[in-house]
Amino acid sequence: MTEYIRVENLTFDYEKPDGLPRRALDGVDFAIEKGSFTAIIGHNGSGKSTLAKNINALLRPTSGRVFVDGIDTSIPENIWEVRKRVAMVFQNPDNQIVSAIVEDDIAFGPENLGVEPDQIRDRVAFALDAVEMEEYRNKPPHLLSGGQKQRIAIAGAVAMEPECIVFDEPTAMLDPRGRQEVLKVIDRLHSAGITVVLITHFMEEAARADRILVMKDGKVRMDGTPHQVFARAEELEALSMTVPPVVRLAGLLRDRGYDLPEDIIDERELAAALRSSGAAQTSEGGGR
Repeated sequence: MTEYIRVENLTFDYEKPDGLPRRALDGVDFAIEKGSFTAIIGHNGSGKSTLAKNINALLRPTSGRVFVDGIDTSIPENIWEVRKRVAMVFQNPDNQIVSAIVEDDIAFGPENLGVEPDQIRDRVAFALDAVEMEEYRNKPPHLLSGGQKQRIAIAGAVAMEPECIVFDEPTAMLDPRGRQEVLKVIDRLHSAGITVVLITHFMEEAARADRILVMKDGKVRMDGTPHQVFARAEELEALSMTVPPVVRLAGLLRDRGYDLPEDIIDERELAAALRSSGAAQTSEGGGR
């Protein structure tokens, strides 16, 4: 796969009220491949949202570099080229909706880019279809549920035709049904070839990704596939992180003598392992 995002020795400082710097990112290095799905997890204050904003050029490095499709985000003249390629969806959908009608809100971004009206109509139709909200195109956003509003915010990002979308805790303010609606859309966009970066504190959401970066105190502390990361439960706990409930359950079952793999991360894998373990135990029992 082709490298799309590269972060090189990235450091970012916020200025505190006393004028002194507070380091939010400290020497971060990694690369993200085009078309991949990367989850970034960490407790509050770990630096994950600051990292997201540096990828989108909402913030620029204090030192180090971020490259998007080979474009240096630290150069002011590059900001719009970066944001054409990387869209962001934030935590609160109400803070992202700017129009009184759904289709007008989705059209807002392309209009600001100077896209021709015919193309805007096509983009709006495509974006509504991508988030399965076609029937709501003429509705006022304030009448929609939280999950539906977030899907409209995602549609606004899709209408910009980015190659990458960074989701900064997009389900944090939603109920379980709204969360599932949004996650379904994220999975569909990834399947369509969009590079996805998901900032989340829900471990079961991170488990959907191809890769997980674990952050603490502005540094990347762990980097691997979901199976690799969640197999290191004790290390995650030392970083003030938890594991998905199914991973915890599998660990408890292993403690009780079940012969289960160390890298189980979802219910389907656990069910298959239990069936296999049960069959093996039955076979062993029948031979005695």
